[in-house]
Amino acid sequence: METNDVACTLGYFNSDDDVSSVIVRECCAAVEALSEVRPKGYVSIKVPALGYARDDLLEIADCARRHDQLMHFDSHGPETATPTLEALEALRGQYPKLGLTVPGRWKRSPDDADWATSRGIRVRVVKGQWACQERPDTDPGDGFLSVIDRLAGRASIVAVATHDAPLAREALSRLLHAGTDCELELLCGLPRRASMAVAREFGVPVRLYIPFGTAWLPYALGQVARNPKMFSWVMRDTFNALFKA
Repeated sequence: METNDVACTLGYFNSDDDVSSVIVRECCAAVEALSEVRPKGYVSIKVPALGYARDDLLEIADCARRHDQLMHFDSHGPETATPTLEALEALRGQYPKLGLTVPGRWKRSPDDADWATSRGIRVRVVKGQWACQERPDTDPGDGFLSVIDRLAGRASIVAVATHDAPLAREALSRLLHAGTDCELELLCGLPRRASMAVAREFGVPVRLYIPFGTAWLPYALGQVARNPKMFSWVMRDTFNALFKA
């Protein structure tokens, strides 16, 4: 698998001061930027930052439609799950090329995966950053595979989003065994050699999620507290962005 075979996702990390018009503008600019990129990319949107506003989402959807791109919704805290699905349902009649991130840590996630699959919404599976009150001690890997099992044989395509190489191998194996198309999605800035080796082993596509925006670095530094090894990765990517552009 060559580097130029890797597709990408762009995700705007808004600051708390960003008004919705700024977020819409940045998302649409990302859609425009990806229009010339092959393999085809897509933009991942933080819907709570827009207040789930229908007009703002329709503006981004119109831009995505012009360039025949997927419009994907990122995952946030458990309290955002229901309004996110409601926003997707409202938008689906206007633009069908939609995606949803489903975290493995939530009790509701297998049902949310069913909901998305029944509506033709593309699913990205992640371990999840936030636990839910109903099952706060759920092992993220076990929950991840529970969602994968619900999608296997049912979804048209699934994005396996993890840098955990053994977990990626198991998830991809289950999906492919069920005849479900899938890809591996990785966050730019984290080690990916082992995970990409798994993708090569199974012959599945790889996609990099590339975050941008003023709030990305504070977010990344916040993760350093949870995983100190991230410090060198964040600093390397920041150096490259500032001095090697």
